[in-house]
Amino acid sequence: MLLGQSLFQSVLTRLDEEGKQDEDETDQPRFRQAELKAAFVAATTEADTDSEATGHAARDAYLDLLADIPEPETEPVGEEDTEQPAEEPTPPHLLRLAESEIAEELAVSQTDTAETLAEKRRRFAKDNHPDRVPEALRDNATLRMKTANLLIDRAIKDLYWRSS
Repeated sequence: MLLGQSLFQSVLTRLDEEGKQDEDETDQPRFRQAELKAAFVAATTEADTDSEATGHAARDAYLDLLADIPEPETEPVGEEDTEQPAEEPTPPHLLRLAESEIAEELAVSQTDTAETLAEKRRRFAKDNHPDRVPEALRDNATLRMKTANLLIDRAIKDLYWRSS
């Protein structure tokens, strides 16, 4: 205890006195916490710009860099550019939707192992996955992938039961 005060009280008194001195001295930089929840403070002066005072100096600097990038040039659309691109012919395998036709393509046999079945699934997905076909044929590709996955999953299940 110093002069009848606890240590905590003496620290508070000293901080109050320093705060009064800071208010009296306007030329000195002020310390404040701008938009931070942690106990981080930075020196600022009254001459700071608005972006620095609000903590957005980095964002504003980035926006200034974006302003220097020229806009991409677009060519005017003429009559010759309005023609629709020729549609690609529908791949014939995407029209085969029957389970027997898909099973024939997969060629699942009793001698297949889990590794060969996984390879057949990957190979089938390479040509039939909905993300890899034109948008008009995505429903067919989805149906084909569902059927192929069902057939391969059945074969893996049968493989498991045969080995037990």
